[in-house]
Amino acid sequence: MPSRRNSAAAGGTSQPWGWYGAGHGQRGAGSCGHTVHARQRRRSAGAAPGGSGVTYDGKDGEDTARKIDRGPDRPSCPVSRAEDGTWQVHGYAAARSVLRSTGTVQAGLGIETVEKLPQRIRRPVLYRDGPEHREHRRQTARFFTPRRVDEHYRDLMVRIAEEQLAVLRTAGEAQLAELSFGVAIGVASEIIGLRYSRPGIRGRLERFFPEKFGEPGLTTARGVYWFFRQNTNWLRIYLADVRPAVRAHRKREHDDLISHLMGEGCSNAEILGECLTFAAAGMVTTREFICVAAWHLFTDPALLDHYRTADEAGRLATLHEILRLEPVVARLRRRTTAELQLPTPDGPVSVQPGELLDLFLDDANTDPQAVGCRPLLVRPGRALESGPGAAGLSFGDGAHRCPGSGVAILEADVFLSRLFTLEGIRMTTRPRVSFKDDIGGYEIRDLTVAIPKPEPGHKTAL
Repeated sequence: MPSRRNSAAAGGTSQPWGWYGAGHGQRGAGSCGHTVHARQRRRSAGAAPGGSGVTYDGKDGEDTARKIDRGPDRPSCPVSRAEDGTWQVHGYAAARSVLRSTGTVQAGLGIETVEKLPQRIRRPVLYRDGPEHREHRRQTARFFTPRRVDEHYRDLMVRIAEEQLAVLRTAGEAQLAELSFGVAIGVASEIIGLRYSRPGIRGRLERFFPEKFGEPGLTTARGVYWFFRQNTNWLRIYLADVRPAVRAHRKREHDDLISHLMGEGCSNAEILGECLTFAAAGMVTTREFICVAAWHLFTDPALLDHYRTADEAGRLATLHEILRLEPVVARLRRRTTAELQLPTPDGPVSVQPGELLDLFLDDANTDPQAVGCRPLLVRPGRALESGPGAAGLSFGDGAHRCPGSGVAILEADVFLSRLFTLEGIRMTTRPRVSFKDDIGGYEIRDLTVAIPKPEPGHKTAL
């Protein structure tokens, strides 16, 4: 039986949920008018009820095609408020409004750790806002343009994908999470400039981004353990990956992120912070997306046939639609620096400066007013009425929208389109899903893929 867990607020503790209304401060014109009822929102690890249930052409199917069971139906109220006063945003229009606002700052994704850094160290771009952040994004945008992705990274993706598939061909079976991580590491390392690493980068990253995190501290034995573990992992990546790259870049300039950071005068510690930020965004999340996309394709013959026979544009549309349904990071948190007016069907809701907002992207991405009817089904090329991207808000929006979205989708397609051309490819085990409550993320493990072993004396084609 799939295990069950309580959904945690971005702060890491479970919170009762209540509709914005009486008893929660000023009631704006956009409140839903419901009486506040406390309830627990739950999630389970495993497949959505009813198996695949996926339809790509709009035919009737199951109520949901989600593999990551995110609990009960999305709230009918697009903006609600928890008992601790945190605003919880479920509607697409309201979430997009928050992400596009210049009156908010980052308040999640581990910012509490970054805030402990000495003031002399420049924060990674993910944790900066305002003019400095916009200028950095403008200068680094050239690494992620569609033309550059196609001309500079496509051949790299093909080579790395074939290297990983060669592992599968040789062994006859493999863990998809390991293959996809190899693809993601290879591509992101080239863009970042981490091409001079000592052997073992995968293991170092696995230790730095474990399935379960502990809270570092100096008051308990467990806290001390995680404090030293975290700092040891930082040091390992610096010594084995970042420092060799910086030394090589000093000898010869490269056209990558590290060269850009060095040109800005960043210290080695600042470069380390940026590299780890991009590693999380470009390696860890891509691994999970490739796994969940493959899970959908393995378990729905109609969707797989559609993917196999489509051209590249059609395949990318399929992957965008799967990502809309299964956002790898489904929780974002912002703090307001100015008054916000959040749009709702009943009128705007006013949020005052200094308040916290939790954005539930898994709910926003299934808002029928934005994505149309049957939002929990996979329908590539669905008509999106409110103009979101094909993946909804899975890549964020506004100033902090993921710059490498085009890279992630293309590398997933390059790998998956080749994986599913392998004769006899099949999924042999039911995947295991774990959750990271602070970001609404998931990790898929034990998804084993296999192909028939070649006859003795048969040479495997590479």
